[in-house]
Amino acid sequence: MKILFLTENFPPETNAAATRVFERACYWVKWGHDVTVITCAPNFPHGRLFPGYANRWRQIETMAGVRVVRVKTYIAPNRGVVRRTLDFLSFLATGFAAALIEEKPDVVAATSPQFFAAVAGWAVGATRGVPFVFELGDLWPASIQAVGAMPPNPGLRLIEGLELFLYRRSAAVAALTNAFKGNLTARGIPAGKIAVVVNGVDIARYAPRPRDAVLAQEWNLIDTFVLGYVGTHGMAHALGNVLDAAERLASISDIRFLLVGSGAERDALIADARRRNITNVVFIPAQPKEAMPAVWSLCDVALVHLKNAPTFADVIPSKIFEAMAMGLPLLLAAPMGEASAIIERHHAGLTVPAEDPEALAEAVLRLMHDDALRRAFAQRSLRAAPLHSRERQAREMLEVLTLAAEGRGFEAGRVGAGQAMAPS
Repeated sequence: MKILFLTENFPPETNAAATRVFERACYWVKWGHDVTVITCAPNFPHGRLFPGYANRWRQIETMAGVRVVRVKTYIAPNRGVVRRTLDFLSFLATGFAAALIEEKPDVVAATSPQFFAAVAGWAVGATRGVPFVFELGDLWPASIQAVGAMPPNPGLRLIEGLELFLYRRSAAVAALTNAFKGNLTARGIPAGKIAVVVNGVDIARYAPRPRDAVLAQEWNLIDTFVLGYVGTHGMAHALGNVLDAAERLASISDIRFLLVGSGAERDALIADARRRNITNVVFIPAQPKEAMPAVWSLCDVALVHLKNAPTFADVIPSKIFEAMAMGLPLLLAAPMGEASAIIERHHAGLTVPAEDPEALAEAVLRLMHDDALRRAFAQRSLRAAPLHSRERQAREMLEVLTLAAEGRGFEAGRVGAGQAMAPS
């Protein structure tokens, strides 16, 4: 099968969408399919080109057998509404144009939360007469309102109308969570065309390992109890709450909160920690994908953190599955929902209310002082990881694409439902 996939983010970028699309595409190529990805020159999240790349109208490379077509876009850092919107709109235009000169595919797909990439994907499918599959990675624009980035306004209502139009016109929708499917069906989208293809992790890349001695020395994490948050530092993650919890635990000298990554809020968090003289929080900048196992090895507990907003009860952060594959116990501070259900079902860690620094601090102390509990969580976490493998996700997504290509996208709802849900 000839698959054309549009995504604004792709390696060497390391955010969840880039990793998800690439790792699945590698499996599809391995299984004999022809995969072309249309993306932009890598620049996320800082809005700076990665070494070795230029912002050209069209440049082609091959990555692990995946044909990658990079197009020119308006480049902006991952902050601010106007410039980011221009970035998204530019990819809509250039990605669509690039797709028109590609050999006709059997199916075209695009992923959100880069919402306008999905618009481009639909337009390509409509223009070329091939089925379009919408991978729903985030409820957009609902997530924008949830973080307070924009108040309700006519523009957002217009985008929501376009969002519903895309769901209706797609041959199939692949939602990353059951809650996303529930949201769509409640708004009139037929359940039969909506698959639930939960995120996953490349098991071959991640495995338990001793704490990396070089990194531990570099970041002064020797003989400390480390809670690691690895990922985007954005408005959706409310990491100021972590600073509040760290401040409450300042008198315990061997606790460290490790915040690894980048994002719109990172500089403000560093400045706030400095202003408040919070010394038990260590900030490490975003690391390349190949370094992530070593970064995770620094952690005794994996911290997953989200803002206290109903929209984020529907989200399953991909870092949960990476932490499981590393054999780490989990500590989730988020609205109770899809993510907490996974952790509780596998008995892989503790969950506490979102944006409650006292509850977070108490959970840290409990995990620190109860070695037996922490080991039990770690064992169950590792045991659960194969149920959430990237290979499983690749097979399920491929089944959705195949059904759409065969004109049977209305059967996609049977894909993924109830999978990876067995207790461990």
